[in-house]
Amino acid sequence: MQDAHPLARFDITADDIRRVVRVFYSEVRRHPVIGPVFAAHVSDWPEHEAKIANFWRNAILRERVYDGFPMREHLARPDVKPEHFPIWLGLFHNVLNRELSAEQAVQWGHLADRIGEGFRTGIETMRQPKGEPPRLI
Repeated sequence: MQDAHPLARFDITADDIRRVVRVFYSEVRRHPVIGPVFAAHVSDWPEHEAKIANFWRNAILRERVYDGFPMREHLARPDVKPEHFPIWLGLFHNVLNRELSAEQAVQWGHLADRIGEGFRTGIETMRQPKGEPPRLI
């Protein structure tokens, strides 16, 4: 592969990552539940998509092109709820399955599931009132 990085988690190009991110966010903007949440915080969609593509390039290709704190970004937005993450992941998996090979979709999907679950549980834990027992899902 021409665009391959020697430390990549799996075989995919930066262009594939950018395409998936672009298609995904076009669907997010139309979604009745998470679309308004994103719209409240994203004013420049191309900039946001480039930032998120860089996040995935860092996570998948292990390129050092992303510099951010995604958990802090999500925690700072009280309208981002733990129950949004399964919706986000469902849309993301649909895009992965349409846009990529089956192997790429599975590999990226597993990584997205781990990251999404980390965000969901992190937000749930950090927003839990002190002294309240953890919720079991």
